[in-house]
Amino acid sequence: MATVQTAKSTPTPAAPQVRSYNGAEILVESLVRQGTQFIYAYPGGCSMPLHQALISAQEKLRTILPRHEQGGAFAAQGIARATGEVGVCMATSGPGATNLVTSIADAKLDSVPLVAITGQVPQAVIGSDAFQETPMVEVCRAITKHHYMITDVRDVARIVKEAYHIAATGRPGPVLIDFPKDVQLATLDAAEVDFDPPMNLPGYRPINNGPQPEQVRQVLAALKRSKKPILYVGGGCINSNAAEELTKFALKTGIPVTMTAMGLGSFPGEHPQSLHMLGMHGTVYANYAVNEADLLLALGVRFDDRVTGKLEEFAKHGKIVHVDLDPSEIHKNKAAHVPIVADLKKTLQALNAMIEDDDIPDVTAWQKQIAEWKAKFPLKYNESGDDILQQYAIEELWKRTKERNPYVAVGVGQHQMWAAQFFKFQKPRHWLSSSGLGTMGFGLPAAMGVATAFPNDLVFDIDGDGSFQMNIQELATIRCEKLPVKILLLNNQHLGMVVQWEDRFMEGRRAHTYLGPIDDPEWHGKGAGPIKTDTYPDFVTIARGYDIPAARVRSKKEFPKALETMINTPGAYLLEVICPYQEHVLPMIPSGKTVRDIIVE
Repeated sequence: MATVQTAKSTPTPAAPQVRSYNGAEILVESLVRQGTQFIYAYPGGCSMPLHQALISAQEKLRTILPRHEQGGAFAAQGIARATGEVGVCMATSGPGATNLVTSIADAKLDSVPLVAITGQVPQAVIGSDAFQETPMVEVCRAITKHHYMITDVRDVARIVKEAYHIAATGRPGPVLIDFPKDVQLATLDAAEVDFDPPMNLPGYRPINNGPQPEQVRQVLAALKRSKKPILYVGGGCINSNAAEELTKFALKTGIPVTMTAMGLGSFPGEHPQSLHMLGMHGTVYANYAVNEADLLLALGVRFDDRVTGKLEEFAKHGKIVHVDLDPSEIHKNKAAHVPIVADLKKTLQALNAMIEDDDIPDVTAWQKQIAEWKAKFPLKYNESGDDILQQYAIEELWKRTKERNPYVAVGVGQHQMWAAQFFKFQKPRHWLSSSGLGTMGFGLPAAMGVATAFPNDLVFDIDGDGSFQMNIQELATIRCEKLPVKILLLNNQHLGMVVQWEDRFMEGRRAHTYLGPIDDPEWHGKGAGPIKTDTYPDFVTIARGYDIPAARVRSKKEFPKALETMINTPGAYLLEVICPYQEHVLPMIPSGKTVRDIIVE
């Protein structure tokens, strides 16, 4: 019987592995492709897939774990404000997401480019009051420049690209991306993923044009006729990177320059033409000059109430030229005689290119008048014996560090205004202040963000004891991430700015503005001495508990050496300075009043 031989069967080749991405991986890779270097992110149940993707991308994108979502969002703002790039923060759904809300509102008011990413419960349970569900798009609708909820994994890369574009172009601002967990986990084959998709923004047309030539001629014609011109400069100058052009124009024309709290650093603070800050706690000479000006060149400003006081009395003697990228700001608070909706940098470039010597007015008499005001009403503070006044501490810090051009973040309150007065900034983006929203707790995490982006530079948080405790937990982040933040903590045991208003307008009645124990006489406004012998809490011990070196100083004689120690100690450091609480920030124009009501002494 013949043997039947069967042919050997050829094994079927294995199908090639097709790489796929889930939604979380697409989002993280999209962040990388947008140039993101840092993200402050706090994990939770509905953002776990995103954090798994961040771990996989850690060679390209540094993830920093804050100790509170608000701290992370302000750190992202610190990066954005100091670099001009988009800052990025992330939180989980529900309470994690709502902890970002204050910083999102803060970024909206101060025009900071921020992308805030929040995890969200799966779409199937949205609207059912699921565990840790919050309708973030609705919560943030009025405080974002734009907002998204991602409902399809195919939209992830496009939405990230659009969010960055919207946050950074035109008038910068915050964009929310709410990301349900089921979409984070949904997958796409690699062949279906386009990391550079076309954007779909038919209604978004950010203005980036310069002025019309006729508008430039109008400005120069007004300038030529003026005798008392003033440059009134705001945060728009910094956002448009126009400081160099502004300085060139100011030096060519000899026009004095005053800045808002958002505009500090636009023009060198030590230059003789600088009038420093104007407004409620601005210099007397800046406020006098604006009041007397016959031409107000308002550049990148919004005529904020803390600047104008009684609006109808503000700069009423002269012509107003208002340049702003956002058309909604034109005529919003103050009517402009020459309104220009245009990019400020391009506007100043056009002015510098077109101006002739004949267009420059003779401002010799005007400069002489301002010099007299400067001599008569300088920024000053009283002698205090061996007590350390906050103004003295800030001025000494400035004198000892100005050659190194440090970054300075502040909390909110008296110390914020004293820093604005006595720290003279030479360059833009070195001063970080929550100016529109006035958020206590801003300073420490904002400085943390700056130190993330510029670890080799000198970075200070000038803070008050009230503001500092709002985000004190970020000392852990600073220590664990090795971020070299120097903290000058001006401790007066009170909510100083509110105390000042109590003294000025409430007959000195204390209403929950003392930060010590309730059995202390000062809790009832019956304290005896200017400086507390015992302070609460013990910030030096707290800092050391976080493994951050710290010291406390009460004596002016000891302060210079303590300051040098803080400056020269490698890494983070906390210097607690015990200060009087009776000091007031002066000058002061009471709310709703005019320059005629300015309080000097």
